Amino acid sequence: MLEPKRIVRLEEDAVVVLDQRLLPDQEVDLVCRSSADVADAIRTLAVRGAPAIGIAAAYGYALAAASGEDLDAAVSTLAASRPTAVNLIWALEEMRRWEGDPAERARQIHAEEVDRCRTMSRYAAALLEPGTRALTHCNAGGLATGGYGTAVGALRSAWEQGLLEHVLVDETRPLLQGARLTAWELEEAGIPHTVIADSAAGAMMARGEVDAVLTGADRIAANGDVANKIGTYTLAVLAAHHGLSFYVVAPSSTVDLATPTGAGIPIEERAGDEVTPRFEARNPAFDVTPSDLVAAIVTEHGVHRAPYAESLAGAMAI
Repeated sequence: MLEPKRIVRLEEDAVVVLDQRLLPDQEVDLVCRSSADVADAIRTLAVRGAPAIGIAAAYGYALAAASGEDLDAAVSTLAASRPTAVNLIWALEEMRRWEGDPAERARQIHAEEVDRCRTMSRYAAALLEPGTRALTHCNAGGLATGGYGTAVGALRSAWEQGLLEHVLVDETRPLLQGARLTAWELEEAGIPHTVIADSAAGAMMARGEVDAVLTGADRIAANGDVANKIGTYTLAVLAAHHGLSFYVVAPSSTVDLATPTGAGIPIEERAGDEVTPRFEARNPAFDVTPSDLVAAIVTEHGVHRAPYAESLAGAMAI
């Protein structure tokens, strides 16, 4: 398993991230010398995954404070780098409230996110039966969270407990976060897995090769609607049709009680040339899964079920 500091870390005069754009073929550090560099790393997906984005932003704020940057401008630049993942704003608000050393608080945020992942992974693994064949989408492992992982962390925990038999990994078009990143993390952990085309998921379910679907989340509205990587909504619909449980695993920093429903979640639309360099293309990076398709949302506070407006609010009050 990658050490948290290998994924993203704060050094004396830089934020250093493992450049996820080059994985799994190359392990290359990207050195960010300013908050603008960190924002660019987030925008261009050198660092990605909602919790990891929040951690990187916290480190970017600490770097800006140490180097004498205008902190209001730094916050504005970092906050604008990606609009959907609420962890980004959450982390910056945490940094602004902190009255001590910014570097200390940023490192605390990183450590806390890793601890949350380990805790929620145990809760989520307990939902799975022995011999589970799981399907996951995009990447919700250590790379996306700065440490252990959310949905992939749950799969790790289930494997360690002897509950998991195999993982089907959606390749996750157009940037292949599943085929490049999740498959690599599972390979490193020694967990049996197979990459499939996104469009094959329904057929695999129909053939009885999937027992449960687990994904992470980039933002969870107060009513339990879930924004996650494009294609997640499709999986939830397919899971419902085939009578399969669809589980979302995410830290409390991903829950946005200020947004009542998924309709209020901003959906990032990226450049069409990520899909095809020649033709006009639409490229929404995320979609929203309605809460009635979600069997459970798992955070570090436990397993939450509908009505989510009550269970999530109660958890966040802890």
